[in-house]
Amino acid sequence: MKKAIEEILRQFELIKLERDEEIRQYKEIIETTPLDIRKKRGVAWYPVSIDKEDFGIGSNLSLELSRTSQTDVPHKFSNGQTASLYVNNKEKPSINGIVARAKENKLVLVLNVDELPDWIEDGKLGLDLLYNEGTYKEMERALRRVAKAEKDRLAELRNAILGHSQAQFADLAYKADFPELNASQNKAIENIVLAKDVAVVHGPPGTGKTTTIVKAIEVSIQNNRRVLACAPSNTAVDLLTQKLSEKGIKVVRLGHPARVNEAMQKNTLDARLQADPEFKRIKVLRREAIQQQEKANKFKRSFGAAEREARRESRKLARELRYEARELERYLLKKVIGGCQVVTATMAGAGSIHLKDSLFETVFIDEAGQALEPACWIPITRAMKVVFAGDHQQLPPTVKSKEAMKKGLGITLFEKCIDRTDTSVMLDTQYRMHEHIMGFSSEQFYNGILKADSSVKDQVLGENESDQMLTAPVEFIDTSGCSFDEMVNEQTLSTGNPMEADLLYKHLSLLLNLYKIQNNQQVDPKLTIGIISPYREQVRQLRKAKREHPELEAWKDNISIHTVDGFQGQERDIIYISLVRSNDEGKIGFLSDFRRINVALTRAKKKLVIVGDSATISNHKFYQGFLDYIDRIDAYQSAWSFLY
Repeated sequence: MKKAIEEILRQFELIKLERDEEIRQYKEIIETTPLDIRKKRGVAWYPVSIDKEDFGIGSNLSLELSRTSQTDVPHKFSNGQTASLYVNNKEKPSINGIVARAKENKLVLVLNVDELPDWIEDGKLGLDLLYNEGTYKEMERALRRVAKAEKDRLAELRNAILGHSQAQFADLAYKADFPELNASQNKAIENIVLAKDVAVVHGPPGTGKTTTIVKAIEVSIQNNRRVLACAPSNTAVDLLTQKLSEKGIKVVRLGHPARVNEAMQKNTLDARLQADPEFKRIKVLRREAIQQQEKANKFKRSFGAAEREARRESRKLARELRYEARELERYLLKKVIGGCQVVTATMAGAGSIHLKDSLFETVFIDEAGQALEPACWIPITRAMKVVFAGDHQQLPPTVKSKEAMKKGLGITLFEKCIDRTDTSVMLDTQYRMHEHIMGFSSEQFYNGILKADSSVKDQVLGENESDQMLTAPVEFIDTSGCSFDEMVNEQTLSTGNPMEADLLYKHLSLLLNLYKIQNNQQVDPKLTIGIISPYREQVRQLRKAKREHPELEAWKDNISIHTVDGFQGQERDIIYISLVRSNDEGKIGFLSDFRRINVALTRAKKKLVIVGDSATISNHKFYQGFLDYIDRIDAYQSAWSFLY
């Protein structure tokens, strides 16, 4: 037990390093950096215009904002982030809100106020990203509880998860035999049901991890047992919420409504609360409290004893009405949460005051391979049993501090549990991609165990063997010797390769032209195309270059362009990957993050095209193995074939 506690205490040091680095970056980017540079880095919009005011999400005031300058600069505003709206008059205050929806040049900011302040009209408005330390406070609170736990259930879970005691399984004759699941998925269900402490579901790309977890939750809530289901991102929590809701499960989604997908709003705690018939009483009480407060405020400074007594009575009544409204709201919130079968939340959301003193029979942590260990302990403090699900061979957690990363913050609880305990089951059948698209990842990351289901193992874009571009599931387009030199954007310090971007679109144009001929010259609205690059600058170059290829205009709604992170958990019929790096020194930068490359390589269903410079990447063992695999499946193409 002592070793387990020491391990937990080390996490305090690691998150302090991470928080200090995040604060340093925030101060550097926001507080000490001129506005022009902040705008170029995508962390500030100025000026912005208010296009629309509305009371939408959670009955909160929301503003639709547009930036009116540097609209071609990529920005870092995304759903769920905190931002500050301010006026260019330094004497005026700012107002904070949460980003609900962010697009290229528009976003929706949700505020916790009933009306806009007067200073909104006093000058030009700007928007800055904000640092939010709420998650750090929740992590520290959870770590303190875990470190202090002794001779209780939390102490037992801590020791079992960290491998300092043997994880226990029930000695029951239980066998999962759900016909909609395959053998490895059913085995994972058995593992979860029989586990007394912890179970792990290792789900490589396309293996139906979410399907398995949802079925496991269905099994877990039998006999009126409640479940808490968490994930590190709002997107992942929303997906879980959606899948559970579709099964008819009574689910409540915790979290600020602005951070919740619009389609999932009906499942939020706010929406469930407002749907209760008794909520009308709360609205009446609050309206009456406002009226009494306004009545008290009407009295002037000079008045007699009668007026003074009347003001006192009005204020007293306003307080009593507000108190009654709060007590009724607390009662209804407890009723809503107590009446659901599953509560869903982010890791930090699991520390919500609404779950105070709540214990759940089972806590599920999805996408656990992307979650920082201190964040995982937040929901675990509410658990009798823990189920981790994820894949540590895909995207790792984001760690900003190099020192914290070096000292182990990048190692997840999911990885520790897999390495130290005998509690995991790997899902071994994928339902997404052609077997050649899957093959390299299976060999490199999953010991060659991963197999393609018969429904997808041979799927390609075309059936006519003479159309090799349509029937070949994988192509590597080698730009070696073409002088497609990489370049660095001096403002963002990110790397791009404009000539590689142009070549990619030439190949895509040829491919789609053949596809149109196969489909009687028709654009197929159902065909999905993704273009991925590990570099933000190349994503910008790709978006810019796309506008220079008018032949792709008819397909614009089919094509999405993002970094690797933007495609996590998604799939497309066709995926293009732009590797970018092309230099004489063999430097590969971000390409050395092989787990991210694994994500990129496993998004395609029918066609995967990788564009890159073999001379640059082949100096590295991982990519030499990749090039050997390309030769083995006869997927090599020279860029010269597509240049003229």
